[in-house]
Amino acid sequence: MSVRAISDTTIAETAHDLPNGAPAEYAGGTIGAGARIGSRLDGTVSTPLMRLLVRAARQAGVPEDQLDRIPGTDAVLLGGELHRIPMSSLLGLWELIAHARPGQGAGLAIAAAAPLGTLTTWDYLVTTGATLTDSLRAAQPFHRLVTAAAEGFDLSGEGELTVGYRTSAGDPAVAAVVNEYVLAYYLRRAREATGRPLVAARVSFGHPAPADHADLVAAFGTDEIEFGAAADAITFHADDANAPLPRADPILADLLRSHADLVLASARPIAGPLDPFRVALATALDAGDPALPRVATALAMSPRTLQRHLAEHGTSWRQELDVLRHERAEALLGQGFTTAAVAQRLAFTDDRALRKAFHRWTGASPAATR
Repeated sequence: MSVRAISDTTIAETAHDLPNGAPAEYAGGTIGAGARIGSRLDGTVSTPLMRLLVRAARQAGVPEDQLDRIPGTDAVLLGGELHRIPMSSLLGLWELIAHARPGQGAGLAIAAAAPLGTLTTWDYLVTTGATLTDSLRAAQPFHRLVTAAAEGFDLSGEGELTVGYRTSAGDPAVAAVVNEYVLAYYLRRAREATGRPLVAARVSFGHPAPADHADLVAAFGTDEIEFGAAADAITFHADDANAPLPRADPILADLLRSHADLVLASARPIAGPLDPFRVALATALDAGDPALPRVATALAMSPRTLQRHLAEHGTSWRQELDVLRHERAEALLGQGFTTAAVAQRLAFTDDRALRKAFHRWTGASPAATR
């Protein structure tokens, strides 16, 4: 499962993916750190983070049938940078990983397998400021780019910089893996941002001390590690937190914040059980072949299994395609496209077939829509 870097998640691509009717000010980044998004994205996480966890689960030996039971882990949904997956799915992945690799080390391994660019825009936001402190403070309002609002991300300290994290995972064993990964992630990004193998001043974990924590000492570069602490946090030395970053780029940082606004404003929460199918169907229609076998292949299931799944939810491939074509036809005709052009885009045999379908949908001819 490939992970795309910022060059593949350009503003042009995201603007192309804006929902119909999205206000023009989105493109200018005037939404303001997602301030007007409200609760729409609360309880959802990004596909780059989900891709990382799916890959980590496979590497930990989690069986495919267990992964398949977690909503939002199929390739179709994870391939969309604007899709937002329920937080419950992410916690389900963390639980599988924690059980597959009990004890310390699972979180460290995930951070070690996540180079700069894995979490796309967020990774670059936290590494392109004037200093590490400046980068993280400027990025903090955009934390929902990665994960749910309930996942706490705190910054504190004068001189030294402390990054704290509070996961919503209820199982202590799962929370320990999550926090181990998060703190190791910020140490890795600090090293990438500074270009130096810096080490933590100190680290604290809320979970009890393991029998042996030599791996944590080696990973964080310090034996100043507290267990059973009030908070999970990593503290950076003042010299490291405030040193000029070789990656600093004020213009790029400003562009990234505008892009972050755009991504948050145009994100698409995936909640219903038919959402993966509808995404796959729309993608197939865009490619000119919305046939059932193609959509089933995209979802890694047989046509018969897909038909049974749709029937269980009171619909069918033909019904869903008909609804999608109707929506698309109304929009395209309203934009001035000819019936022939619309028929071709929607994979009708010809414009006569489109006119017949349009009359069935609306009782009128396509010309009446213009």
